[in-house]
Amino acid sequence: MEKKPQNPSSDDSASSEGIPAPEGAANLIDTDYVIGQDNITTNAMGLNLDLHGKVFSISAIIVLLFVVLTLALQDTIAPIYDAIFSFLTVNLGWFFILSANVFVVLCIGLIFSPLGKIRIGGADAKPDFTYMGWFSMLFAAGMGIGLMFFGVNEPLTHFGTSFDGGSWAPLAGAEGDATGAAALAMAATIFHWGLHPWAIYAVVALSLALFSFNKGLPLSMRSVFYPILGERVWGWPGHIIDILAVFATLFGLATSLGLGATQAAAGLTYLFDAPESDVTMILLIIGITLIAICSILAGVDKGVQLLSKINIAMAALLLFFVIAVGPTLLIATGFFENLWSYAVHLPALSNPFGREDANFSQGWTAFYWAWWISWSPYVGMFIARVSRGRTVREFLISVMLVPFFVSVLWMTTFGGTAIDQYVSQGIEAVRDAGVDLQLFVMLEQLPLSQITSFVAIVLVIIFFVTSSDSGSLVIDSITAGGKVDAPKPQRVFWAIIEGAIAIALLLGGGLTALQTMAVSTGFPFTIILLVACYAIIKGLMSEPKAV
Repeated sequence: MEKKPQNPSSDDSASSEGIPAPEGAANLIDTDYVIGQDNITTNAMGLNLDLHGKVFSISAIIVLLFVVLTLALQDTIAPIYDAIFSFLTVNLGWFFILSANVFVVLCIGLIFSPLGKIRIGGADAKPDFTYMGWFSMLFAAGMGIGLMFFGVNEPLTHFGTSFDGGSWAPLAGAEGDATGAAALAMAATIFHWGLHPWAIYAVVALSLALFSFNKGLPLSMRSVFYPILGERVWGWPGHIIDILAVFATLFGLATSLGLGATQAAAGLTYLFDAPESDVTMILLIIGITLIAICSILAGVDKGVQLLSKINIAMAALLLFFVIAVGPTLLIATGFFENLWSYAVHLPALSNPFGREDANFSQGWTAFYWAWWISWSPYVGMFIARVSRGRTVREFLISVMLVPFFVSVLWMTTFGGTAIDQYVSQGIEAVRDAGVDLQLFVMLEQLPLSQITSFVAIVLVIIFFVTSSDSGSLVIDSITAGGKVDAPKPQRVFWAIIEGAIAIALLLGGGLTALQTMAVSTGFPFTIILLVACYAIIKGLMSEPKAV
């Protein structure tokens, strides 16, 4: 890797594009590349455009073709999605599980290694945000529709399969043992929302932050591969990396948006007898996409930041309400019991080979890891942008542990309450409800259920809006050659595309289609992240050693 000493007084081109120059000792990469140099700028039909011709055009054409074909061939496309999903999860489930283990080991290794002392943004860089502000954004970044959709469903589902036994039960279950089944259910749920997914995010975020804030490269996935590809990273190898990042982000977001639309539509039907049909979900996606566009046009400060604050406040209120009026003592003790159960079962749950619970490890874990990986460019770029000034050790501990404990509390509260309603109170409606209705049926057993269910619907919708808005910002940055201030019409275009993909997948195969595209785009991007692990180590080793 070619390096040049950092000069704080130099007029660095990166800083002019919104990426601040390193402060103090750092090793900038010596390249003649200028951010946006390959971009096409035009003012066609009154629209300002500033985009990377190859990355934008190839991504847009392939995605638009996918949407058209999926909508045109609805009757024949569903079996294809089923076949693809089965092939990838059955034959490559071990690959996803093993890769996620690698990411966890790398992060833990860096925490305890001398490289953990290196500071993101240069040796003298100061954090841009307070701990409280930073932790709040870490929570907001990776939490969202998934917690709302799976908070009740996953623990309850794993409890049922564990109690009955079989290959869908985590670790073959605890047949006939309600206590053991509950412990396994919560351990498996926390496994899917714990250290492994946050290690995936951490790898992407750390690599982007390191090569942008310490090395002076564009905030784009291709920059991470400079230690391996050198100047070729600005050519077709880099174009392919960025295009794959676009696909992964788009289909990862579409999966979340599709899940959110089905849950919000089910909630509206449950509360207000709205028609339960594809038309309801399509209208919901269109309406929320329009709100997201308004948020985009309002700007980051007035749009997504305000909505994120509202979302966090509403989510906290709903969480603490359920803790207060639900089985409070069970939730309080369950938090620590579930952590212990997770620690005990973690080695077996993370084993990629010779599993007795093939359906669970392939249908649940492999899908989850692929979904988290497809989300990782979006969440990773957001985390990178707000983490300048933190040491690598501080960064990794916070990114992996703070959201992890919030996830444990959320799943313990909602999942534990649902399991208690079924086991202790004999409320079978919670277990028998559809996947997208279980949250509302659980809330119905508590006081003020009409209000809390309405709040839950609003939460899903706002998560939908903020995900679409923030995701559009990330995709636009990638397709604009790494620029962070590209024209708003481009972000509007990607917001529309995200909604169109969600509609196409729901009509073309429902939840299976959503899961299939998350796994399909997650697979090639997993390979990219494994290579990025090597680039992170090489990049950190080239930094001036902290004292």
